[in-house]
Amino acid sequence: MSVRTRVPARVAATTATGWTALLSVLLVVSCAAGVVIGAADLSIGTVVEAIAGRLGIGTGTDLLTTHIVVDLRMPRVLAAAAIGAGLALCGAVLQSLTGNPLADPYLLGMSGGASLGAVIALTTGVSTLGAFGFGAVASAAFLGALGSLLLVFVIATSRSGALLPGRLVLAGIAVGQFTAALTSALVLLGDRDAAHRVLTWTLGSVAGVRWSGLVGILIVLTVTTAIVLAHSRVLDSFAFGERAAASLGTHVERSRWVLYAAASLCTAALVAQAGVIGFVGLVVPHAARMLVGPLHARLLPVVALLGALLLVWADVVARSVLPGRELPISIVTAVVGVPAFVWLLRRRGART
Repeated sequence: MSVRTRVPARVAATTATGWTALLSVLLVVSCAAGVVIGAADLSIGTVVEAIAGRLGIGTGTDLLTTHIVVDLRMPRVLAAAAIGAGLALCGAVLQSLTGNPLADPYLLGMSGGASLGAVIALTTGVSTLGAFGFGAVASAAFLGALGSLLLVFVIATSRSGALLPGRLVLAGIAVGQFTAALTSALVLLGDRDAAHRVLTWTLGSVAGVRWSGLVGILIVLTVTTAIVLAHSRVLDSFAFGERAAASLGTHVERSRWVLYAAASLCTAALVAQAGVIGFVGLVVPHAARMLVGPLHARLLPVVALLGALLLVWADVVARSVLPGRELPISIVTAVVGVPAFVWLLRRRGART
């Protein structure tokens, strides 16, 4: 009996380790490719020389090439990887907490709040605000996301202090619709130039991320990852329901507050830097479960790596598919994400 129960667990652990190692190698290669590929035709050797020159190794290359490689492409590619990983992790956490397979990082109305904050900054011409690597628009978007999140929590919290998942989802939808209405009103009342800037921001891009902004993203991602991984067994227990989780020793309400707060603050920070990027947090967790199963200690690293890979290549496609122009990254993720999600649904339906 014990042999039969241990062997599948060992096989599953080996499979998860193999996928984690493979995806890690693919991510490193993909980031390197992302630095090389772009509008400026650069070879691998030129890129290596530029990086080495900035580090003080060798003669390096000309200033323009070094600027393109080190100051523009490298932080952009690394930001895409970090944002993709963060959105995918937050999506996986919210799907487990709510028991809703359609949950994504924007479930709690933060995308609407972030958009409202960004629109206020763009339409009022604010240009001097900024802190911790966040520019004017990013700072306003972050504050807007936090404001909408607090409003959702106030609406969803019961008199006893419990955070009810069903009420939380409904509150997120309501706040999201309300902030979307305010955003539309501000756009209509503003000038055409402001409307174009708003549309560009809301469709998502990592083009504006620089090293200062990347540091903030990496800090947020590191803290969120540590919190989520530390609660991997807690997330497993939620799969059996609230009562079962409590019987297994899980402090249900405290765990919910910690995990909701971590996922929400991470999403707010990522949206503030890159705008609203859809489908990463929705599709990637489902794909990862198909590879390594539902146990979160094995699932979460694979989720983060898949999310990072998806967004790195989505950004590469966004800036190279049209000569002289860039596509919003959400268009690319939607083109990839919708067919992938339909395929996942059909595959799950075939098994049931």
